Amino acid sequence: MNKNKFGILSMLLAVVVAFASCKPAVEGEETGSKILINEVLMVNETNYQDDYGMHSAWVELFNKSYGNYNVASHMLKFSNTPGDTASYFIPKGDVLTLIPPRQHTLFWADGQPERGTFHVNFLLDPTQETWIGIYDGGNKLLNEVTIPANILAVDQSYARAIDGENKWEIRGEGTSKYVTPSTNNFTLDKNVKMEKFQVQDANGIGMAISAMAVVFSGLLLLFIIFGSIGKVSTWWALRTAAKAKGLSDEETKESMTKGSTPGEVFAAIAMAMHELQEDVHDHEDTVLTIEKVERRYSPWNSKIYSLRELPRK
Repeated sequence: MNKNKFGILSMLLAVVVAFASCKPAVEGEETGSKILINEVLMVNETNYQDDYGMHSAWVELFNKSYGNYNVASHMLKFSNTPGDTASYFIPKGDVLTLIPPRQHTLFWADGQPERGTFHVNFLLDPTQETWIGIYDGGNKLLNEVTIPANILAVDQSYARAIDGENKWEIRGEGTSKYVTPSTNNFTLDKNVKMEKFQVQDANGIGMAISAMAVVFSGLLLLFIIFGSIGKVSTWWALRTAAKAKGLSDEETKESMTKGSTPGEVFAAIAMAMHELQEDVHDHEDTVLTIEKVERRYSPWNSKIYSLRELPRK
């Protein structure tokens, strides 16, 4: 029973360690909402064109989750004057409002909502401090951004340095920080960890040892878990059966320590040992004797008895 308790404690400890080893949220990273305002361009002269071929300001939303997200019935709100807020209700019925996992969508700030679902009813002014927020259907604020006044020039955007993170920067000032409508703000062109690992373990020996260690550790953990569960289940079943027979605690412990081998097995083993020691079993001759028979055939192998007799005429 002490081993069973040790197994249960080991499993609980493993669960606690697993939860403790989970990656904590990075400081400054937003984790409350699946949909985020990802990039805003306020003065568009030569940048991305809308579905009418016009250069309009735009607001980019990013679905940071790994499942589809529908922004239908959500609200985009805009304000550059205290107490004066414009709201745009995103209508239902447009299949394009369903944003795939880790993807983007643009809303054009051209003040002409009659042009379609993704054209809002307000304009953006870079000379004033601008607040933009997105709300769900229950008027709950999901995400917001405040763009300071006079920081964006023509064809420059205010964007997150990396999609979904909380660090913002001005884009469009050079070739290294370019405007990225409807695409990732930062694209990895190499894997630093993989390159470092290739240098440190060129032959893959460390990778092989690590992989085998993980596999064997997992198998050992499964062996301990299932073994402990089996022992606990057996102990509980024996205890329940003993209680059902009306045995006391002492009798229950005694019956559990006897094991599960039936008494008939022990009786058979004792009888076999007794016969072996007392030499009471029969002795038989192991020599085979073959005697020749005078008859050349015997009735059992004679073919005449197996043939059909012809009818007498």
